[in-house]
Amino acid sequence: MAAVFSPFRSLYRTLQRQAHESPVIFWSCVLGAVGPAMVLVVPPIRKKLGYRKAEPIPSTYPIPRRPRRAVQGYEDE
Repeated sequence: MAAVFSPFRSLYRTLQRQAHESPVIFWSCVLGAVGPAMVLVVPPIRKKLGYRKAEPIPSTYPIPRRPRRAVQGYEDE
């Protein structure tokens, strides 16, 4: 039975050693591994908490519903 857990034990020791010897690289790898998992976990949690997406920002200026009037007083003459 001990042979089954031997690879995990050596992996744990390796990760522990890396965490002490080069913590920046270790935590960068941990955060990099957690990122893709968050893509699957976070949206359902946000939905359960009642989060709603914001309305999209208008991409055009609304055109008035009236006839255009000619501009007066700004001629270049």
